[in-house]
Amino acid sequence: MKKKKWPFVYVAVITVLTYIPILLTVVYSFNASKLTSVWEGFSLKLFRDRDLGEALINSLILAVLSCAFAVLIGTSGALGMSRRKRKLDDAVAYVSTLPIMIPEIILGMVFLSVFSLMGLPFGMVTLVIAHTTFCVPYVFTMVRARLVGMDRSLEEAALDLGATKWQVFRDVILPQILPAILSGVLLAFAMSFDDVVISIFVTGPKVNTLPVKIYTKLKTGVTPEINALATVMLFVILLCLAGAYVLGRKSQTAVEKAAGGK
Repeated sequence: MKKKKWPFVYVAVITVLTYIPILLTVVYSFNASKLTSVWEGFSLKLFRDRDLGEALINSLILAVLSCAFAVLIGTSGALGMSRRKRKLDDAVAYVSTLPIMIPEIILGMVFLSVFSLMGLPFGMVTLVIAHTTFCVPYVFTMVRARLVGMDRSLEEAALDLGATKWQVFRDVILPQILPAILSGVLLAFAMSFDDVVISIFVTGPKVNTLPVKIYTKLKTGVTPEINALATVMLFVILLCLAGAYVLGRKSQTAVEKAAGGK
């Protein structure tokens, strides 16, 4: 019996060590004091900070634009690779995931050099290009995995009945891969919204994102304002990850049902 209790004790200790600091960060983000160590009562004034709101809007716009381009590129790539079987498909798929495996500081330096050579003004445009690059693999991987389990006979039947390729995609393929697309988008959104290293290299003086704002404010010490920023980021990312998990489960269930129907 004692051996059976140890795993529960281990999980309990890890849970406490991991989530208690997060909980305290959330609690102290509502602190009315200007010092984190002193509690002066509950307040929402930090969430009405103008700079905080501007940085939050910039981060949301950046994540939405990056995910939109990632959907177009990642979905197109996954569909193209699923329709043509070549010997180098596995190698191409592996190369497509490199942006999320290369250390962010290296990617940031590469983007900085490329954008400088191209003469692009640093700001929202360079941020969107950089974030789209590492958002594409999330969408590509999820959609490609879903396409592997799809029944191609449904597409062939639709074509035999006179449907055009666009109608086949809209009415047959898209409904089946939509959960995978949304799951990849939510993961990509969370990564884009959370990124600080690459953003520091490619942002401009007039554009400030939420993670970069937190990083710059940490130089003067941890304040309730930083806790408030962290709470906003935590809330948004948890929503994205929860949505990605639910959609991923739905996609997996659909694949299992299709396989069972065969």
